[in-house]
Amino acid sequence: MEDEIIFNIDVMLARRKMSLTELAERVGITVANMSILKTGKAKAIKVSTLAKLCSALDCQPGDLLEFRRGGEDA
Repeated sequence: MEDEIIFNIDVMLARRKMSLTELAERVGITVANMSILKTGKAKAIKVSTLAKLCSALDCQPGDLLEFRRGGEDA
């Protein structure tokens, strides 16, 4: 298992009582791309998109991103 970055967008959406569609509209990206971010399937994210997410969700980057170290069983 590799080290990975986890996107906690779903947690912040629940805290803000906001839908994925509403967040996508506020950030200016498609619902499909927002879903890719939310599910952790994204391989990259622009800093400007991260800034827009933070603005829309009134949070810090660390509220959205989490680092998880992979295990030795890989």
